[in-house]
Order: sequence, then structure tokens, then C-alpha cells
Amino acid sequence: MITDALHRTGVRGWHGHALSLGAIGLCIGLWIRAKTVDQDERGNAERRALFVGLWPPMLWLIGDSIERQARSSRRRIGSARRASGRSPVIRSR
Repeated sequence: MITDALHRTGVRGWHGHALSLGAIGLCIGLWIRAKTVDQDERGNAERRALFVGLWPPMLWLIGDSIERQARSSRRRIGSARRASGRSPVIRSR
């Protein structure tokens, strides 16, 4: 249901995958920055890096779910066309 809504709004699976990779880079950047701050602020900075480190698996799975939703909707459209006897639409680029 949520993935169908995301797909209809234009979000594609690769968007989730790209965000996941970006979150990994952000986590590494925050972790490196945590090593450069003084001892009093280091704990908070490390917790922030760990929190951001939880995002990549979730974003990757959302991207996979959107791709799966897109495949199933394409399959439904293809089977509906076969059932109606219409030929598939061929688009030239």
C-alpha cells in the first residue's frame, strides 16, 4: 500500500538505493567528525553517527519494495493486455 503510493508519486527503487548509499557516506562522515571533537562532545557525536547508521538497511529495503511493486504492476498490465487480446505497446526511443 505505501510502496504503491510511493511508486505512483514517482519514487523509484533506485531512489531508495541511492539514499541508502548516501546515508552510509553521511554516517562515515559523522563518525570521522566525532573523532575530531573534544572529549565532552564525542559521546553525542558518536550516538548521532550510530543513529544515522541505522538508516541504510531501511532505505535499501524500501527501494527493493518499490521495485517489487513496479514489477508486479507491470506484470498485471501485461496479463490484462494478453487477456483482452491487444498487442503490447512498442515505443521507439
